[in-house]
Amino acid sequence: MLRMVTSQARNLVGCLNSVRFFSQEVNETTNIEKTINQVTLLGRIGADPQRRGTSEHPVVIFSIATHTNYKHGTADFMQRTDWHRVCVFNPNLRETVSQYLKKGQRVMINGRISYSEYKDPSGNLVSSTSIIADDVIFFQ
Repeated sequence: MLRMVTSQARNLVGCLNSVRFFSQEVNETTNIEKTINQVTLLGRIGADPQRRGTSEHPVVIFSIATHTNYKHGTADFMQRTDWHRVCVFNPNLRETVSQYLKKGQRVMINGRISYSEYKDPSGNLVSSTSIIADDVIFFQ
């Protein structure tokens, strides 16, 4: 029994040796801490992109499907589809996506996740999650 505990302790020490500690980076003049919000998706477009927003704040919106494959018990592999709402604000990227991206096309999105709330026509508060695209890579 003592040998097992010693072995577990050795494994724990080995794990701790591989843990890295980073110093907290804070901009001294503004007191702003560095954080990361990064998303990469690879999937297929659900529908042709739509132009939305106003002339002052235009946006192109589309959905992308990603899949997770899993095995449930003794059954064959199953597939779960997740749909992601993607918003493109960058003017050059917005025009390219609007012009060339089509339903069913395979695409990779690099961007950040954004959470928001809005009121629907009935006055109910609705939560929304979107991916704000910084880069869109088209596949043939």
